[in-house]
Amino acid sequence: MTDPSAASADADSSARDIELDTAALRVLAHPLRLNVLSLLRERGPSTAGRIAGELGINPGAASYHLRRLAAGGLIVEEPGRGTGRERWWRSAHRQSIHDPAAASGAEREAGLGYTHAVALAAADRLRRSAQELPRIPGEWLDVITYSDFLLRLTPADVHRMRAEIFEVIERYRAAGGESEGAVPVALQLQAFPVPGTARPPAGDE
Repeated sequence: MTDPSAASADADSSARDIELDTAALRVLAHPLRLNVLSLLRERGPSTAGRIAGELGINPGAASYHLRRLAAGGLIVEEPGRGTGRERWWRSAHRQSIHDPAAASGAEREAGLGYTHAVALAAADRLRRSAQELPRIPGEWLDVITYSDFLLRLTPADVHRMRAEIFEVIERYRAAGGESEGAVPVALQLQAFPVPGTARPPAGDE
């Protein structure tokens, strides 16, 4: 699983990915904090005031979430910019990675909160995208998609399909950003059992 912002738009930011440990998972178990991190990865370095305006939140709240992200090692101050009253921040990594299947103990428990926050942050991003539709240029309106498919799959099927899709995404990411007119594109991928259909056997709940 990756968080909502897989690729950084800032050419100066590190290309390293981070495997989230328990502490980082707890820091990111908040959808607004994920959105702040996503914004830094998409748009590059920014300040609490700019982030507050972009996300429609209080500057104090933006500053608080930036401090939490910094304490977790997920963002760092941008050197040579800002003043004592205005600090510039950038993402420390290209993307965050969490593999629930490899987690255990406290990390697995923290991962549940992170997964919940990822779903809420993705839903908020989709809402904001829909609000912008009337202002989207025609060439983008012709290609964007909000698709919903219903498949009948086993966990093994989903695992295999996810790996195949990630291979395609990685190919486009490796080649992207060089074409004229390229902008950051959010590709959301969700695969989950229809609510109410995947339950543990009776007595195991």
